[in-house]
Amino acid sequence: MKYSVSIDVPLLDEGLRFYRDALGLAEIARPVATYVILECGNSEIGLIEKSAGSKPAKGTDEVRRYERHWTPVHIDFHVDDFEAFLAKAVNAGAKCEQKFAGGARPPIAFCSDPFGNGFCVVGTTA
Repeated sequence: MKYSVSIDVPLLDEGLRFYRDALGLAEIARPVATYVILECGNSEIGLIEKSAGSKPAKGTDEVRRYERHWTPVHIDFHVDDFEAFLAKAVNAGAKCEQKFAGGARPPIAFCSDPFGNGFCVVGTTA
């Protein structure tokens, strides 16, 4: 069994600039012009172009928005070089909202991508 997660982005090229180019995820498939699959370790991340203001599901009053928003689901990137990965993400447009480093636990940073989606960067060692 393989696991994947899909992320809505307002423009596919912008999503690719962040997740593929800045974070180093490899594009492995493009089933349709507005959907790309990226390899992320043993998992996959799908980027799908969905315009701001479009409805995510029938029967809802909610609309897609790309400023910072809260969702109970997010991605954790477990990385060997915590500081380098975090710096690369921030330089590419991510926001580091909170960072904990030092002590007995591995370092962790609570972040958001350029599209308002939350994610965490987790170091592998304390």
